[in-house]
Amino acid sequence: MFKRNHLALAVAALLSAGVSSNALAQEGGGAAQADATDLDTVTVTGSHIKRAAISGVGPVTVIDAETIERSGAISVETLLQRLPASAGFAGNQTNAYWADNGYGTTQVNLRGLGINRTLVLLNGRRVVNGGTGANSSVDLNIIPVALIDRIEVLKDGASAIYGADAVAGVVNIITKKSFDGAEASIRYGQTFEQDGEEGAADFAWGITGERGAIMAAVNYAESGTVNMADRAPCGLGESGGQLVCVGSSATIGGRAVLADGSRVNFNQDPNGSGDFYETYSPAKHNFNSNPYLNAVNPLKRVSFSTFGHYALTDSVRAFTELMYTNRQSDQLATPGSIGQYRPIRISATHPTNPTGQDLTLQRRRLLEAGVREFYQEVDTFRAVLGLDGQIGDGWDWGMAVNWGRNTGIDGSTNVANLDRVDQTLNTTVCSNAPGAAIPCADYLGYGDLTQEVLDYIMFTTRDNGGNDQKSFTANLSGQLFELPAGWVGVATGVEVRKERGWRDPDQLTVLGIANTNQQERIAGEYTAKEAFIEVAIPLLQDSVIADSLTLNGAVRYSDYDLFGDDTNYKVGLDWQVAPSLKVRANYATAFRIPNVPELFGGVSEGNLTTTDPCSGWSSQPSSSTIYQNCQDDGVPVGYTQLGNTVLTTVGGNQDLQPEDAETTTVGVVWTPSFADGLTLTLDYFNIRIDNAIQRIDGSTKLAVCYNTPGLAHQFCGSENFTRNPLTGEIDFLSAQPVNAASERVSGVDLGALYQFGLAGWDSTLSWDVSYLKEYDVRPFDGADPIRYAGMITGGRGSFTHWRSFTSLTMARGVWSGSYSVQYIGKADDINASPGDIGDHAPSVTYHNTQVKYAFGDVADVAFGIDNLWDKQAPFIQSWTDANTDTMTYDLLGRRWNVKFTYRW
Repeated sequence: MFKRNHLALAVAALLSAGVSSNALAQEGGGAAQADATDLDTVTVTGSHIKRAAISGVGPVTVIDAETIERSGAISVETLLQRLPASAGFAGNQTNAYWADNGYGTTQVNLRGLGINRTLVLLNGRRVVNGGTGANSSVDLNIIPVALIDRIEVLKDGASAIYGADAVAGVVNIITKKSFDGAEASIRYGQTFEQDGEEGAADFAWGITGERGAIMAAVNYAESGTVNMADRAPCGLGESGGQLVCVGSSATIGGRAVLADGSRVNFNQDPNGSGDFYETYSPAKHNFNSNPYLNAVNPLKRVSFSTFGHYALTDSVRAFTELMYTNRQSDQLATPGSIGQYRPIRISATHPTNPTGQDLTLQRRRLLEAGVREFYQEVDTFRAVLGLDGQIGDGWDWGMAVNWGRNTGIDGSTNVANLDRVDQTLNTTVCSNAPGAAIPCADYLGYGDLTQEVLDYIMFTTRDNGGNDQKSFTANLSGQLFELPAGWVGVATGVEVRKERGWRDPDQLTVLGIANTNQQERIAGEYTAKEAFIEVAIPLLQDSVIADSLTLNGAVRYSDYDLFGDDTNYKVGLDWQVAPSLKVRANYATAFRIPNVPELFGGVSEGNLTTTDPCSGWSSQPSSSTIYQNCQDDGVPVGYTQLGNTVLTTVGGNQDLQPEDAETTTVGVVWTPSFADGLTLTLDYFNIRIDNAIQRIDGSTKLAVCYNTPGLAHQFCGSENFTRNPLTGEIDFLSAQPVNAASERVSGVDLGALYQFGLAGWDSTLSWDVSYLKEYDVRPFDGADPIRYAGMITGGRGSFTHWRSFTSLTMARGVWSGSYSVQYIGKADDINASPGDIGDHAPSVTYHNTQVKYAFGDVADVAFGIDNLWDKQAPFIQSWTDANTDTMTYDLLGRRWNVKFTYRW
């Protein structure tokens, strides 16, 4: 159960989100200014109370349709991950891999607090999670860019307004609702290396009548591949003060430990002797994986959408939203290896063993079988049916049923059946006779595996799963009564929501027979029942100290069948000091319950990128903490980590409890009278999460442990990791989620929007900056905080102090264009020792440009170049892929795109 008795305080305070100025700061620039005389009321992100169209709520970034079109993007994540407020771990198309059953998905991560702490809405309503079963976030791939009218990003806690998950903020994607006529567009682009092709085709048709409107759209998008070796020929590591290819210790000949403790490697020459072996040498024998991986993986997406509304009476309207998306994607993976999931012991007397000693085959890459391909096909649909209308003067109501569901299959080719591998080594059941039911195999030496053996041991896995979301919402808003300063606005409503997720891995994977990450079946669901009330109270109007002063408040009561009830509130002040100066302040509580995979994910294993601090420890000064700890822990002298991955236990934890958060934002909006068209914003944010659900990465656990004198840290316990007493290698490492003690994030956002004329050109200059002052994770009570601010990590992404995005747009007659600059500040590698090569990443700046020519209102053509100056991704020691952090930096290099649009 989780309870907080803040209801009385919330009701007494009756405060909520502050209201922004009439010019909302925008990423990418180019927002159309609202006419100051336009007082039509609309619903804005961050509030259920309809407000004047010139108002927004809190620190909101708006990306409008014109900005989206100028970006040339074919996926929403391209737009959102350029936001300075985005940080940390989020999937995108340049991620070669993605965890938690989400291969091929894309997400947004505000403040770096995690993709599951950013609430994604579509037209103000929740969206079913994506991926291929039991997932924790929305897949942005399901929303075609061509359908989007604008994206509103609220960088403020909003659980009192929208319920759980809105801890870091809200992304509200608003689609086009009506359209007259037809429009078709086609887009194509590729890199200047002539790879990474991207294409999209969109068609929309609509008609608007006196009583309603209907719009239908078909969208197709496809992206090509970029091989990783074309961007990074090999994986790099430091040796002797230089960067050298390190490769994987899963060798094609086979790496083994003999009974006397020596480590050998078997023949790797396809024309060599099958009985040859020699002392294992990482520099000589390790496998270069990069040619067998992609830096960008192929994806196809087809979407069908229909939006409509019809006036049943003068005061009642019916509306519907229907969307369907099919996504097909796959990822190239290195040929599989055996030995990591099940020990392969071969006796001295075995006919394939030339060593004369019993041995353990630690790794043998099955290159003879070829590469693996991870594949996914996901179908997602969403249906919204509702009614809305007016009651009397100034009261609006609405109700809707929202059903979203996605189902998917995924799997991998060329996976070894470990039971069959054992059978091919059992001379009592296998045979070398032609056509034998169980052929005998020789795994000691590359090229010794016959096609008959490969056909017998290799198979294709097939998993299936899905996510289901059903909800009912009903809202009422209007003007309650009039005060001297104006009308009191109020909104209230209820929501009932049921979330379900499931995943059924291949049966051989569940049994641990498949030579892949062992997984358990996932199945779980929960039901939420919620009610809220929100008010806006005008305190002053045209007074000596304020043009206007508004007090806002929201309270939300939530009851979860798995955890009990909770009450959250949001209070704030919107103070228009003068026509040119506005001050806003907000305080909110928020919460997030563990999602289905976090709770019911079972236990699985995966080879994750991990840095072992004891690698090469004996060459460090004997007085250093790492030297003393690695020696005391029994790590052999001369030990060197053989690869860059460690088999890590991940999955769910049914003992997890909900996490609570407190969010404070204080901001100023200034529109100076001496500069017409200029708006400046400054916002401070502070977010504290208690009982936070965290998965501390293996690299971080190891680094903290071995840098703590006397191995006194809790991370040094055997429940976190163990080592092989003979070789010193890590043979168990846990990264399962736990309720950490606390997380804290704070910083400052700066924004500038300047609209001006220049030599007949209508111009807009937009500049947005985010400074991350701190991001501290205290993994348990009494622990020293892990400080992520200013750091780049292996697996969690980047938390640079500074990020910014600047855009200049210009239009005159038939010509228009834009130039944008994305800045990512410098960062230190959290897992590297100072002075190591790749111990930090320098600041990086990406330039993008686009120009468009319009053939009247009928057609237009646009041409753009991204990463104009071909900026290369920096090397960091804790790289995830391609020697860099693929969640932060661009791997593709310079690329172009062209788009043609025709209307009739």
